[in-house]
Amino acid sequence: MVTVHVSVPDELPAPLPAELHYDMSDPYAVRLSLGAPAARPVDWVFARLLLTEGLRRPSGTGDVLVIPRHRCHPHSVRVVLRSSAGAALIDIAESAVAAFVQRTVSLVPPGTESLHIDIDRALAELTGRRD
Repeated sequence: MVTVHVSVPDELPAPLPAELHYDMSDPYAVRLSLGAPAARPVDWVFARLLLTEGLRRPSGTGDVLVIPRHRCHPHSVRVVLRSSAGAALIDIAESAVAAFVQRTVSLVPPGTESLHIDIDRALAELTGRRD
């Protein structure tokens, strides 16, 4: 668990507990959970590659953007989350993001993700089969 700083329009930045998750059964994705676990956190799922690239350069389009070393917080990575309700800027310590990415890479090296997907289970979930 780390503390992130969340900024939304017309509000002062606020600290919030957060956690990055990685599941080898969904090797292309990471999950960012915002809020205390007891309070039903809000989860955002996006590409691991997006987070990895975002450590070095601005990355992403659409609902999730990752920007390294923002000028206001030079030791953080900024994650921009957008939805129909608005946008939030999440500043996470760069060291925490880099350590998390390194742990995921040690579990599933880039380029080997497809070896960790259970195709039969994925097809069963898509088709609703329960064989």
